[in-house]
Amino acid sequence: MENKRVVITGFGGICGAGNTIAEIVDFVEADKSAVVRMPGWENYNGMRSYVGAPAKLINEKNIPRQARRSMGRMSIFAVQAAEEALQNAGVLKSDFHHGRGAVIIGSTMGGAESLNQVFETMLPHHDLNKLTSMQFFQCVSHTAALNVAQYFGANGYVMATSAACASGLQALGEGYNLIRSGDQDLALCGGAEELHPTVTGSFDILYATSANYNDRPCLTPRPFDRDRDGLVCGEGAGILLLESYERAIARGAKIYAEILGYHTCASGLHISQSSKESVARCMGEALRKSNVTKEKIDYVNAHATATAHGDIEEAQAINELLGSQVPVSSLKGYFGHTLGASGAIELILSLNMMEKGMIYPTRNLENIDPQCAGINHITQKTQKEINTILKNCFAFGGINASMVLAKVSL
Repeated sequence: MENKRVVITGFGGICGAGNTIAEIVDFVEADKSAVVRMPGWENYNGMRSYVGAPAKLINEKNIPRQARRSMGRMSIFAVQAAEEALQNAGVLKSDFHHGRGAVIIGSTMGGAESLNQVFETMLPHHDLNKLTSMQFFQCVSHTAALNVAQYFGANGYVMATSAACASGLQALGEGYNLIRSGDQDLALCGGAEELHPTVTGSFDILYATSANYNDRPCLTPRPFDRDRDGLVCGEGAGILLLESYERAIARGAKIYAEILGYHTCASGLHISQSSKESVARCMGEALRKSNVTKEKIDYVNAHATATAHGDIEEAQAINELLGSQVPVSSLKGYFGHTLGASGAIELILSLNMMEKGMIYPTRNLENIDPQCAGINHITQKTQKEINTILKNCFAFGGINASMVLAKVSL
């Protein structure tokens, strides 16, 4: 059976930059930073980084209480982003009631705030009686996927990718594969995350977070910059609606892009460090599967979290595979690293750039690290026709994910 073409027809998102995609775009257009000093984080012994990019939880009571009881902060973000994606695509909830619509949403872990509340309630007296059954559903690792699926009444494939910062792009890759093979007709895919001291703390212990800009939060993170000192955690959700090209054309949908190819792989070398050879192999396989030559890539949306090692490995891998001319930028300087949601949110912004023929620069990139040189860093808003995009995401465990997308050729 011939593989189906897979297209993106809708999206929704929430992060520190805004509660809709339109708000996020306006925020980035204005070159703003959502990074702030987080109140009370200095009270955690051993915490070095006090900065984060929080999102606003608004209109959550629009979700009926009966459905909301099983949702933590992260799941509410996911449901709201999914609702925007369906509205943007012109798709109904009922389209997911026939076993042909998937929900695939990734995250780093279950709801961090809910997990913390469970332990604070239970551990002082080792008493389980004060816990509610609904807290379990807020904590499980697939909480975003299950709550979105339940809210929409979806009865097709429901999956939760869990590979930290690669989760969102892996979710999109799984949705692409399901539709491409004909197993599903459409899929809500992406990632969700919430900001909490335990989340930032897990990176802080590894000295991977930004700690030198606690009193100047808008100056961090600094992807590819000589003075970068680590990542800044953010939160939110990004959800995209994928469907077969035939279905989209039949219903007259607006098509934002076609997914041409996707690859994910691991380096098997180091639990917390990237490998340029593995990164280059992942990007190269995504290109090969797409039948796209390196000369056809018009823009690379880099993972680039502003860690000392990761930025170097990615920059050098891009240089070795694609050369020095293809434009490259990272979006994390605007709204932090949204971890499991980053691949989806940043891809949506990349599609916006494709539509407008314009590239958003890497915020806070003032002095390019010599070890990150050799690629075409975009440091100011740049007009450019974009027909083909390469999106990267990398995660602990040496896990890589790359996706190639293009404007649709009818």
